[in-house]
Amino acid sequence: MQKLAYFLGICLLYLTAGCNPSAQTQEPAAAATGGTESLTGQSGVKDEVSQPNVVQIAVGSKDHSTLVTAVKAAELVDVLSNAGPFTVFAPTNAAFEKLPAGTVEGLLKPDQKAALSNILEYHVYVGVIKTESMRDGQVLGQVNGKNITLSVKDGKYMVNGKATILASVPASNGIIHVIDEVLLPPE
Repeated sequence: MQKLAYFLGICLLYLTAGCNPSAQTQEPAAAATGGTESLTGQSGVKDEVSQPNVVQIAVGSKDHSTLVTAVKAAELVDVLSNAGPFTVFAPTNAAFEKLPAGTVEGLLKPDQKAALSNILEYHVYVGVIKTESMRDGQVLGQVNGKNITLSVKDGKYMVNGKATILASVPASNGIIHVIDEVLLPPE
């Protein structure tokens, strides 16, 4: 009986040490946000072992720096770093350049945060939709409450009949479909 108590005591000691919150790492995620600010949400968790999430993938893409800037300005980094799953339709920098001059700069102003968030949320679906699961005419309800329509013709995948899916990148919390147009929500 004494040996059992000793064994259970040792097990409890190891269990307590292993669950010690101070042993878990939460550091600034400069790589995930592109800055050195201290983060406290999901984006502040340092994990160099798991597959990157949708935000980390976008940050690592030279073709998505405008999108990353917009996500930061709308304060959506933590939301998109969470478990998801998310399907993100990610416009390239070239897609943002197709917008009228001054549009991006205007949306990045603090007083336009709600409008920017609305546009960015129109690019996110809760769930994972891979291209092989997409059907012509399929309608998806986006995070902002509006719908997008997918079209599939001759192996070409499009969103709202305008944005072409150029590539798809799996992430730890979903999938990113790289698109060549910015999706603007209907009025």
